[in-house]
Amino acid sequence: MAYDVIVVGAGHAGCEAALAAARMDCSTLLVTLSREAIARMSCNPSIGGIGKGHLVKEIDALGGEMGRNTDKAGIQFRRLNMSKGPAVRGTRAQCDRGLYHLFMRRTIESQPGLTVVETSAEGFLLRATSHEPRATICGIRCSNGAEYEAKAVVVTTGTFLSGLIHVGMKNWSAGRWNEPPSMGLSAALARAGYRLGRFKTGTPPRIDARTIDFSRLEVQAGDEPPPPFSLATERIEQPQVPCWITSTHGGTHDIIRRNLDVSPLYRGIIQGLGPRYCPSIEDKIHKFPDRTRHQIFLEPEGYDTFFPAESQSGISNLKSEIPGSSSSQISNLKSEIPLIYPNGISTSLPEEVQREFVHTIPGLEEARLARPGYAIEYDYVDPTQLWPTLQGKLTEGLFLAGQINGTTGYEEAGALGLVAGINAALKAQALQSWVPRRDQSYIGVLVDDLVTKGTNEPYRMFTSRAENRLALRESNADLRLRETGHRLGLVSNEEFAGYQEKVRGIEFGLAALRETRVTPSADVNNRLRSQGWPPIDKVTTLEELLRRPEVTLDRLLAFFSEFSPASHLSPPASHLEIELRTKYDGYLRRESQLNEQARAWESHPIPEAFGFRGLNGLSREMVEKLDRVRPRTLAQASRIPGVTPAAVAVLMVHLKRFPIEAKPL
Repeated sequence: MAYDVIVVGAGHAGCEAALAAARMDCSTLLVTLSREAIARMSCNPSIGGIGKGHLVKEIDALGGEMGRNTDKAGIQFRRLNMSKGPAVRGTRAQCDRGLYHLFMRRTIESQPGLTVVETSAEGFLLRATSHEPRATICGIRCSNGAEYEAKAVVVTTGTFLSGLIHVGMKNWSAGRWNEPPSMGLSAALARAGYRLGRFKTGTPPRIDARTIDFSRLEVQAGDEPPPPFSLATERIEQPQVPCWITSTHGGTHDIIRRNLDVSPLYRGIIQGLGPRYCPSIEDKIHKFPDRTRHQIFLEPEGYDTFFPAESQSGISNLKSEIPGSSSSQISNLKSEIPLIYPNGISTSLPEEVQREFVHTIPGLEEARLARPGYAIEYDYVDPTQLWPTLQGKLTEGLFLAGQINGTTGYEEAGALGLVAGINAALKAQALQSWVPRRDQSYIGVLVDDLVTKGTNEPYRMFTSRAENRLALRESNADLRLRETGHRLGLVSNEEFAGYQEKVRGIEFGLAALRETRVTPSADVNNRLRSQGWPPIDKVTTLEELLRRPEVTLDRLLAFFSEFSPASHLSPPASHLEIELRTKYDGYLRRESQLNEQARAWESHPIPEAFGFRGLNGLSREMVEKLDRVRPRTLAQASRIPGVTPAAVAVLMVHLKRFPIEAKPL
């Protein structure tokens, strides 16, 4: 059978890619080993966090599904870094693992134009012609012998590519716990010329909640009201549950140190590099010997795990009320053992050692391990072999997204899946591709970092990676990307109308603050002093008052309610953006000026046929770096590690003489 787009893998990248392609009117095939594995949360059932929450908000603004799905399945929502500036605040949600899968599966299976097939992709269908510079991927070959053709193929295999699980000295081939790996695609990618690397990630043991002494633990509650991720969510209505905090101590550390000789990581059995910012407990103890304790967050894996009696109302009926769900599907979601995820003790030590050190942790002295922690090694493709559209440079029609690109995390995978799905659909329809810019989104930073700089460890998003982070806030993701989502066909006219109303409200509010003046008087200054605000001695606009660090928009309007039109700012959803733009106006203007200068280089395309070898003024080192990445613009060339400003200047001179003009992406 033939489709417009085929997506291999139904994890977080695959779901976003398949939904995007289908919603852009492409006939789409989603290939997965099992429908029960759709959107499975392999590690912690949580979404968001610092930097990662920004990605989820941007996925939602573009019309993706992760934020909406999280709002339906979330059991605890919190905003992190609220004591810091707005650029680094992030939303995080602990989810019910089973609900997350079921809601996403319902969405996938009910999406028009999207077909799901349970099988394993083992190779590609290739077409090579004399007039095309490289082979074209025109479909996939499956383990059951079936072949499916397509105009574009998106591969989102996560940790399944030649996956190898480690628990102590034992190891076996698997893509996830109790799931087979994908062996054929690694070989197929290598045959096509792609450089493969080896990364590893890990997960902690799961603990039977019934064996934990919660009375000894610090309770960590969520925010009230729970802050949603999606623009489509008015409020979170399902009950919320707590998490708990404990920590390791010297006795825990002693056990781990004594057993490093049976750690596959320290015995050299594991060859793949792991994420530096999410280390195993072995790494923490070994690399930070002076630390006397490491914090552990005990997080429930769902409503069936553990929750206090006062939260039980309505829980028993929640899953049965999901539209389109059968009783057998609901019963499959309920864990026979109520599970707790101990965030902070990822490990690949032998199971008996895991049990021993867990029993030293306060509250876990009698804890029973429902499943040991493990490390998993897997293949990934060097992402510098991808264009910024996430299409491979060596083959036409093949797109890669998720952990196969060298990333780690559900959110990074979802963002890359959305970009790959969009561009696969555009290619299938013979339309111009779309590439998110660095100054436009964290998704743009993610893509550009990967395809320009590559990565020597699993890539994780942080706010520090974005040079324009003050402008790339969670709160304005829709203002940056909603219009693009609507143009691509992923945001409905109704949703776009709501966005336009918000934009009008912001513009009205900013104008009202600029134009509304307050004349100094005894009454005005008494009101200011009552709030602890300095008095004024000249005519002052509300905009100037709002720029004071201690003043908020809501308090300002409450104490100057008689002033019109500023007192009628609406809709309320616009208030935060109005306040932040006013307070940070100078910084935002400076960032904007720098971005305009950078975009001047973005407008200088480097044609695909342009050759770097033999150019006067470029050293052999510069040529090798440029040849490896094949940048599409001068700006991208300037961001390649080791490429100097002088080399970019040489490129600019030679490009002016190049006879073929190419359109920028």
